[in-house]
Amino acid sequence: MIFEFIGGLGIFLFGIKFMGDGLQKSAGDKLRDILDRFTTNPFMGVLAGILVTILIQSSSGTTVITVGLVSAGFMNLRQAIGVIMGANIGTTVTAFIIGIKISDYALPILAVGALMLFFFKSKPVQNFGQIVFGFGMLFFGLELMGDGMKPLRSLQAFQDLTVSMSDNPILGVVIGTVFTVIVQSSSATIGILQELFGQGAIDIYAALPVLFGDNIGTTITAILASIGASVAARRAALTHVVFNIVGTVIFLIILPLFTKIIIYLQGALSLNPEMTIAFAHGAFNISNTIIQFPLIGFLAYIVTKVIPGDDALVDFKPKHLDPVFIEQSPSIALGQAKEELVRMGQFSTIGLEEANNYLKTKQHKHSDMALQIEDAINNLDKKITNYLILLSSSSMSASESEEHSMLLDTARDIERIGDHFENIVELVDYQITNKVKVTSEANKDLAEMFELTISTVKEAVAALENNDREKAVHVMQQENQIDSMERSLRKKHILRLNEGACTGSAGIVFVDIISNLERIGDHAVNIAEAVLGENQKSVTQKSQ
Repeated sequence: MIFEFIGGLGIFLFGIKFMGDGLQKSAGDKLRDILDRFTTNPFMGVLAGILVTILIQSSSGTTVITVGLVSAGFMNLRQAIGVIMGANIGTTVTAFIIGIKISDYALPILAVGALMLFFFKSKPVQNFGQIVFGFGMLFFGLELMGDGMKPLRSLQAFQDLTVSMSDNPILGVVIGTVFTVIVQSSSATIGILQELFGQGAIDIYAALPVLFGDNIGTTITAILASIGASVAARRAALTHVVFNIVGTVIFLIILPLFTKIIIYLQGALSLNPEMTIAFAHGAFNISNTIIQFPLIGFLAYIVTKVIPGDDALVDFKPKHLDPVFIEQSPSIALGQAKEELVRMGQFSTIGLEEANNYLKTKQHKHSDMALQIEDAINNLDKKITNYLILLSSSSMSASESEEHSMLLDTARDIERIGDHFENIVELVDYQITNKVKVTSEANKDLAEMFELTISTVKEAVAALENNDREKAVHVMQQENQIDSMERSLRKKHILRLNEGACTGSAGIVFVDIISNLERIGDHAVNIAEAVLGENQKSVTQKSQ
């Protein structure tokens, strides 16, 4: 019984993940963009949360993405609350799929999925095959779990437990919460509940409190994702907990009425037992969202009081790219694009500093922030480039056209700086994973070159912001120092290698870091040359 149950549970969980991954691939991996773009207000956040959760078949997954977006500054707390509410509604789709009861066809569905996965080379067909295969695994795992749980009906201890849950709904809530915390999937625990109810091993009076507990337990994933994250991310995770606990309290108060409604629906709509639980799950989450949606501001206030502190978030979304100016005034639109480009450049210096801190301290909070900033730089590069492409169709003077080209080139240079400090973060990851020891002398050299590179990029961005030719000239002088330092440090490294003071693995890390820093200096020079109005790019173009 135990083997069949845990084996079925494993297949069910893997089926949900496999199907969700296939859906995500079929959606073009645009889930984060959906949440980023369509959460302008809490209501749109609810809709985006529903859509993304249906696509990945995991409210926990949607909430974790949301926590990450809040932590990275792409979304504020009010928007996140809307997404979390929508995720709770979207996750009910799995219960409705289970309620269809097509377990008898699980094995043929698996066969069709496997056929598409292994006998077709087309990516879209393979992605669809993954969805189908995961779908079949979901039902096959559920069938195994159901077979494993059948003997429970004859166990006196289990019968006594279900009677206790019927008499004491809070016990049912606790059991549902604890089990979902262990499994970390409300879809799985609700699927188990549907099977138990379908076999008559548990009645509706005991099943509903367990269902409420399942919704509380699923918040554990968001809590784990928020550990070590920003204040705003921890608040988003706490909101998920508060939302489901408040909903559970409300429904425990009206439990007799809610139970009568579900029993009535079961009879009136001729629902099978599995679909009855699905309807109860859907009714709980939709009603909970309707009740608490007007209280989003109050929820945000509560979690802000419980988790005090400054968000300390940088807003990574574009601030200056107003499309109105494209038609009305190309010159103002160019100014807007330049301001956004300066913000992008400022983020690149912060990212460089975080990469440097990661190299020094090996603390993952610095690597996480560096990668979030690199992601933000990519996002801004895309938005600025699209804005400038739209602007290119407008009538511009010769000088404006020249500035337009310069801004496009500069956006590319700043984006490449982000790529290079991301490379450095990956090199430090390699160093940590493989326990590579870098000598104290090498670390001192890296720190010196890092400081010079950061200073050079900062000055290049300042030159761009203020059109400061003097600063631009100084950037070119500093970049010569970076080139000279890179050559000198390579020679010093070879000497250490020959003396046996340095290993080959440490050499890979050291040489690749100074190479990335040198290329960052090249891109800083490109920005400076754009400020000076150089027509011929120097040899620094080699990095591109």
